[in-house]
Amino acid sequence: MLPTLPPGKVIIATSFFYKIIPGNIYVFKHDGLEKIKRAVRVEGSSVYFLGDNLDHSTDSRHFGWISQDKIIAKQLKPRLQYAGTGWLRKQLTRR
Repeated sequence: MLPTLPPGKVIIATSFFYKIIPGNIYVFKHDGLEKIKRAVRVEGSSVYFLGDNLDHSTDSRHFGWISQDKIIAKQLKPRLQYAGTGWLRKQLTRR
């Protein structure tokens, strides 16, 4: 998901969402892995995902449409993320 989400970037996501909206970033399960991609198209109960770095992303162009029941979370808006601030970093390193 470069350049939007560099490796190691912590995101805040929620499993409470009602509608898949193209343009938003979601976490979903595929082949036993959790993947983070941007929804670009929704048809019925299937979603087409693309990574932001098209030249290097493995996404729906390779593995096809993803069923909505495989989506586990939606990224909260970046302005609500505190991964770059000291507060969250301290909380995560305390454990």
